[in-house]
Amino acid sequence: MIWREKRILLIVLGVLLLANTLFFFTYRVQYVSRLRDLDTRKEQAQAGLQQARRARITAEQQLASYKKVQDDLQVLYNERWATQTQRLTTLIDEVKKLSAASHMEPPSYTFTSSGTKTTSTNVKGSVGTTTVGITYTVQGTYEQIRRLINLLELSDQFVIIDGINLVSNGTAADKTLTLNIRLKTLFRDTRGIAPTANRQM
Repeated sequence: MIWREKRILLIVLGVLLLANTLFFFTYRVQYVSRLRDLDTRKEQAQAGLQQARRARITAEQQLASYKKVQDDLQVLYNERWATQTQRLTTLIDEVKKLSAASHMEPPSYTFTSSGTKTTSTNVKGSVGTTTVGITYTVQGTYEQIRRLINLLELSDQFVIIDGINLVSNGTAADKTLTLNIRLKTLFRDTRGIAPTANRQM
């Protein structure tokens, strides 16, 4: 028969077919495994990209917040804590204006001044401050006093209500109250403070 005559050829063909079949299935399994590995690596890369984007957004927000704080500090230092020469007259005018707006103008004002200087060589950019206190006495109704205190608290000037003493004038019919109020503010004082780099040992 023909298969007996071609037996060797058929055996070779069968072996080749079996080898091709094994190679096909082995290659397919490896190909599927590679595809899965690539998908896993792709997902990991996308997750890393998203994390990097979130980190960048967070860093940008922190940088913007830092710049805003820096700008606010510059405004506080250069405007709110300006030197006494630059801001004292404006502050006195503001206190007088708020007292007039409350219809409680005092007959006189008392001023006190005290300076504190930071001169430590360990403090970079050390400056001193001068504290100026303003004390005065006014008389008026409770509503007027509340209005004055509210106006002082809402003032654009850097002014602190340091103390309040409220005294009733006696009778129930007399609704006039006497208010002793003590205000204070800080001024930047750079006199006598040499930069650290310029100090001689």
